[in-house]
Amino acid sequence: MTFGDLKIGQKASITKTFTDEDVRAFAKISCDTNPLHLDEEFAKTTVFGRRIVHGICTCGLISAVLANKLPGPGTIYLGQEVRFTAPVFLGDTVTAELEIIEIREDKHIVKLSSTCTNQDGKAVITGVSTVKFQ
Repeated sequence: MTFGDLKIGQKASITKTFTDEDVRAFAKISCDTNPLHLDEEFAKTTVFGRRIVHGICTCGLISAVLANKLPGPGTIYLGQEVRFTAPVFLGDTVTAELEIIEIREDKHIVKLSSTCTNQDGKAVITGVSTVKFQ
């Protein structure tokens, strides 16, 4: 895809089911070892009642869409507005869908609405991604 191929309203998505292995790998890489993510007994004592996936790990799906699908390879991440609207639990299947909402042709900057929803259609993340594309 080239910059000229981009159009307002274009959409792309990716879906992933989050596992214990995903959470533990992210904790190791990020050094975020909050027991809310890793310890079921601790998590039972929280408002969530069970372990949750790291919010930033879930945001990784947005990055995956940007890098691999829309705009795609060569995308440079400039910024991300993000609002965590609901928890993601182990075993949840999350779909990140991005839609181009603004194109700045002079600087090749693209803004995309970014929404992650769980298997029940509930939004777990909303925001706006800003990227530069070749």
